[in-house]
Amino acid sequence: MKIKLALLALAAFASTLAHAETYPSRPIRLIVPYAPAGSADIVARRIGDEWAKALGGTLYVENKAGAGGNIGVDAVAKAAPDGYTIGLQTVSLAINPALFAKMPYNTLKDLAPIGMVATSQHVLVVNPAFPGKDTKELLAAVKAKPGKYTYGSAGPGSTFHMSAELFKDVTGTDIAHIPYKGGGPALVDTMAGVVDMSFPVLSAVVPHVNGGKLRAIGVTGPKRSPLLPNVPTLQESGAPGYSFETWFIVFAPAGTPQPIIDKLNGALNKAITSPQLKEKLVKDGFDPIPSTPAQAQARLSQELVSWGKLIKDRGITAE
Repeated sequence: MKIKLALLALAAFASTLAHAETYPSRPIRLIVPYAPAGSADIVARRIGDEWAKALGGTLYVENKAGAGGNIGVDAVAKAAPDGYTIGLQTVSLAINPALFAKMPYNTLKDLAPIGMVATSQHVLVVNPAFPGKDTKELLAAVKAKPGKYTYGSAGPGSTFHMSAELFKDVTGTDIAHIPYKGGGPALVDTMAGVVDMSFPVLSAVVPHVNGGKLRAIGVTGPKRSPLLPNVPTLQESGAPGYSFETWFIVFAPAGTPQPIIDKLNGALNKAITSPQLKEKLVKDGFDPIPSTPAQAQARLSQELVSWGKLIKDRGITAE
C-alpha cells in the first residue's frame, strides 16, 4: 500500500513538473480589482508585456471592480489553481479583512502570493490658502482646533483614507474625514478649498504641486521621491514614526503548483528589474521591489496584523 501511495505521489509530482515546463500554453488573465486608469491598473498594464515576454507567453489585464477590491480578488480566489488566472492588488489586501464585516474569501488560506511588484508613496497636500506651510505648522494648526480641519479621501478604506488615519494616529490629531467616490473628486475639492487637505498618490499630484495649485507638505514614505525632490518626508519634517506606502502584490489561487508560482515569480522579477521597465515605473511614481513568494507572504501576514490593530483601535469601518 505504501509503495502504491508513493508511486501515485511520484506520478502526481511528475505531472506537475511536466505542466510547469509547458506553462504557459495559453493566455494568462491578470485581474485588477479596480476600474481602469487607477494606480493598480497602471502598474498591471506597465508590467504586463514585459512579464509575459519573460514567461514566453501572453498576458491580458481584466478589470473587475467593486467592494473595495474584494470582488476581483474573490474571482482569483475561486479560479482554477492552474496559473491562468492571477491577480494584482494593493495594500488593501491587508486592510480589507479588518475593514469589512464579512469577507468572501480568506486572505491567507485562499490566495498564494507570487511576489511583490512595487511601492508608491502618497503625498499630504493642502490648498495653497491653508495656514500651515510645513508639517510642524500644519500640526500646530490642527492641534489648536481639533475637528475643525478636514481631509478628503477616495472613500472609506481607500489608501487615501488609511494613510490619513495612520497620520492622525501617529500624530495624535483630530482631522475630520470627508469621503468621496474616487480620488479625483477629493483632489479637485482640495484644490478648490472645499476640504483642507488630502493624501493622494504621488503620481496624481506632481503636476498640481509643480503648477502651484496644491502645496505639498510631505511625502508619506521613508524617503524623498525623485519626482518631488524638494518635498521632505513627513517623518523627517515633524511627524517622526509615520511612514505609509501603497504596495502592489500579485497572487494566484491557493493550490497553484509551486513550480508554476516559482516560474511566475522568476519572470516577474526579471521584468520589473529590467532597465526599460524600471525606468517607466519610476517615472510613474513607483519603486520596483522584487521578492520571493515567501517574502511576499511574510509582508502580507505582517501587515494583516498591523492594519487590523489600527482599524480596530480607531473603530474604522467600510461604511
